[in-house]
Amino acid sequence: MKIYEAIRIDHNIQRDLLGKLTETTGDSDERKEIFKKLKKELVLHANAEERHFYKPLIPSDMMQEHARHGIAEHHEIDELIEQLEDTEMDSSAWLKIAKDLKHKVEHHLEDEEHTFFQLSGKILTDKQKEELATKYNAYMDSNR
Repeated sequence: MKIYEAIRIDHNIQRDLLGKLTETTGDSDERKEIFKKLKKELVLHANAEERHFYKPLIPSDMMQEHARHGIAEHHEIDELIEQLEDTEMDSSAWLKIAKDLKHKVEHHLEDEEHTFFQLSGKILTDKQKEELATKYNAYMDSNR
């Protein structure tokens, strides 16, 4: 497995949880449970991705700006998660922020899958792509 497949699997988990979250209503157990899973997934994924995908690419002139942009988007996602934690779950504001989070995350995933993956594929060797996937998956598995 290469790093791209490993990351894409987690992207699909995030998309699924985001879709489910924005379909929930009120201060329900379902909303709390999905939000808890999504938050854990997003935080773990960002840490693993920054460590085992972005960091090895930062020394490359072609990838440096893209890696920094991706990390900045992770911080924006973190801020939206914090806003959700600070907002009453049964308020209309909560759902609006959840939809903003869904939009932000989906934009980020599209950027990675359609731009970042292609550009980094020109820099990383097949062996590096496989090694990064192994490290990424090990990090995710040990923290889930």
